[in-house]
Parts: sequence; C-alpha cells; structure tokens
Amino acid sequence: MKTASLLQALDTRVAELAQLIAPLSLQRASQARFDGKLFSTHSTQLKDYLAEVQANLAQLQLSVKVGRTEQVAYIAEKLVAQIAALQRELATVKMRKNDPQPVVAENLYEKLATHQDYERRIQIMISDRESQLSLQTTLAGQQKLQQELAALEGRLQRCRQALVRIERAIERRERGLS
Repeated sequence: MKTASLLQALDTRVAELAQLIAPLSLQRASQARFDGKLFSTHSTQLKDYLAEVQANLAQLQLSVKVGRTEQVAYIAEKLVAQIAALQRELATVKMRKNDPQPVVAENLYEKLATHQDYERRIQIMISDRESQLSLQTTLAGQQKLQQELAALEGRLQRCRQALVRIERAIERRERGLS
C-alpha cells in the first residue's frame, strides 16, 4: 500500500502543477529554462514540460504495475526532480517578468545556414581557381591565380572559425548558458 499512496501523492502534485501552470502555459520564455539532462523537451513553454512530467508519471504507474523495480526507482527520482524544477520555475515567474528581454533575438540557426552557404561558395571558388591554375600557361597568370587562391583560403579559414563560434553559441543557448 505504501507504493499506491506515493503514486497518489505524485499524481496529486502533478495535478496541482497543471492548475498552476494553466494560466501561464502559452507564455513563451526567451530560452529553454531547464537543463537538457532533466527534461528531454527543449521548449520555451511550461505546458510542454508539464506534458513530459505527466508522461513520466504515466510511465511510472505502468512500471509499478509490471513490477520493474529498477525502472520504477529511476523514473520516480527523475519525476521528483522535474516536479521540483517546475515548482522553482513557478516561484520565479514574477521575478522573470521584470527581467529585461533582449530587444532582438539573434537567430543563430539562420546565421549558421548563411555561413554554411558562404563556406560552400568559397570552396567552389577555390576549386574553380585551382582548375584554372592547372590550365594557365603564363607565369603572370599563375601568380595572379595563386594570389586569389591564397585570399580565398584565408576567407575560408575565417568562415570556418565563424561557423565554430556560431555552433558554440547555439550549444550554449540550448544548454541555457547564454
């Protein structure tokens, strides 16, 4: 009976969370609020995190019925941590309303796609210059193409450095560190 009462207490707590989150469920935050290890959901809305908690509760109840004690312990521990995280989030909602929001949220994915396109185009230009170089018969023409190749290689290197910076920024934002 102890297990049944604990499941009932968790069910009650999740229902209370659902009532508290309901008025805020459609509000968007500027970034995901929780660690990726705690929630598999990467959303800016609390309703999505609540849905994951409810799914985990259902999975816990099923695991108890089937008798998978190791899975029960793991899911229960994760569920309790998720509930606590949502409770902390709800407690700080009023404070967050006063936080200054970024004026323009930079879309890092668009920036990444743009730089990937730059990289592709520079590589095509390099390939084109290299094929022209192999066909060039005059020394002056070869030197000119080699200078262009050197400049393009420099551009490609700077472009790749920018790609690395953008990818790191995306990682930080997804982890909630930015």
